[in-house]
Amino acid sequence: MTAATLILGNKAYSSWSLRGWLMCKIARLEVEEAIHDMGADDWKAWVARHSPSGKVPCLLVDGATIWESLAIGEHLAERNPSAFFPADPIARAHARAIASEMHAGFTELRKAMWMNVRRRFPGKRRTEGALADIARIERIWGETRQRFGAGGPYLFGAQFGLADAMYAPVVARFHTWAPDLSAAAQSYADAVWQHPWMREWVAAAEAEPWVVARYEDPDI
Repeated sequence: MTAATLILGNKAYSSWSLRGWLMCKIARLEVEEAIHDMGADDWKAWVARHSPSGKVPCLLVDGATIWESLAIGEHLAERNPSAFFPADPIARAHARAIASEMHAGFTELRKAMWMNVRRRFPGKRRTEGALADIARIERIWGETRQRFGAGGPYLFGAQFGLADAMYAPVVARFHTWAPDLSAAAQSYADAVWQHPWMREWVAAAEAEPWVVARYEDPDI
């Protein structure tokens, strides 16, 4: 088994850490987790010792240092593409497009409704920008499921893949903030939230000792 280390932030709050961790799960890659408290005074210095970007996640594997969760997923997909992407070339291109859109966009949702898998803030922080981002995400999910999702509950059917991993923290945000969703979007979100890997992540987050105050107050 390949020795690998995954650099992570708090599981309660770190959406990008969740994406990188899920990529390793999809790849069935056993990793040693190195986690540090995002609220600690030495957080930035600690991350900078491991990650060239000074951000998490960062995967150390096969002599390589891979930062950015999408890059981690693409690297691991080279080992086993079928675990990450649908076989059809058109579906595969669509998966890459929506994963890239997630990676680059939805800044208003990120700012307004941060990830905190331990808390519930229903009805809070429904800013105009966040609601516009949510509407776009619902369209992405609906169109993808309609075109490619036959045979299972995930974006491309029965298999939880790279695109699902990219949107999993959005699902976590929706669980916390409970925006109004269509029945189809809620069904997909429920399927991702109940996935065994998500339950494992949430259980670990619940056991963490750290609390970062800025992620605990929905009225700031």
